[in-house]
Amino acid sequence: MGKAKAKPRARRAAAARSRDGQRRMGLVSFPVRAITLDLDDTLWPFAPVGERIERVLDAWMHEHSPATALRFPAAAMRELRERVSSENPGLAHDMGALRRLTLEHALRESGSDPALADAAYEAFFEARNQVECYPDAIEALARIAARVPVAALTNGNADLDRIGLAHHFRFYLCPREHGAAKPDASIFHAACVRLDCAPDEVLHVGDHIEADVLGAARAGLRSCWIDRESRDWPHEDIRPDLHFDTLSALADWLDAASPPLAKAAPA
Repeated sequence: MGKAKAKPRARRAAAARSRDGQRRMGLVSFPVRAITLDLDDTLWPFAPVGERIERVLDAWMHEHSPATALRFPAAAMRELRERVSSENPGLAHDMGALRRLTLEHALRESGSDPALADAAYEAFFEARNQVECYPDAIEALARIAARVPVAALTNGNADLDRIGLAHHFRFYLCPREHGAAKPDASIFHAACVRLDCAPDEVLHVGDHIEADVLGAARAGLRSCWIDRESRDWPHEDIRPDLHFDTLSALADWLDAASPPLAKAAPA
């Protein structure tokens, strides 16, 4: 009996491995009218950005508010940011507002002038947008945008104009503008409306298992998991439609599957 039960399980496991291999190699084919693309950890790694932000803010505070720098070194500032976030759940969708509020708290609690928060935030925001894209990302993004309309769909607060990549995107949609963050289905649907596409005609591309892949799938979009770290996929019920380790591999898949995009005015 044990062996008889094991065979269907083994066949199912083999079939799943085969499907996973096809997704990794891009052998799965379906029409894509538009793409929504995550930014942090999809176009560029965020960890170096976060480290730079901490260094820049600490240096700014040492110059402009030494008492705040002494009271809130980097680790203490992280703890304060977590406290401010937990105390303000209504701002969970607005990373910029939470950061500004954190700076105001830090200045006030260290006996400094909270009005300095505007200048401190500008120092933060400049550092936040000094990103270094993955080696394949910019060329791949240009290739993808030549095939289908691309919209930025992010939970972060990067500024594509400052970064210099805005010309590749039809539009930018983030939780601050929309009022809810991925994986909430409404932000995916809002992007589809602006793209004038049904959800199943849109491919969402991102690195985050919950926010990007599961969120998109549950909202009815196609999903592409960009996994640069060779992670194991942890869910049996939902799997990405495509699975690549670079954006270049997705661009290759689109080259094979889609005609070039006719030029159109940005939405």
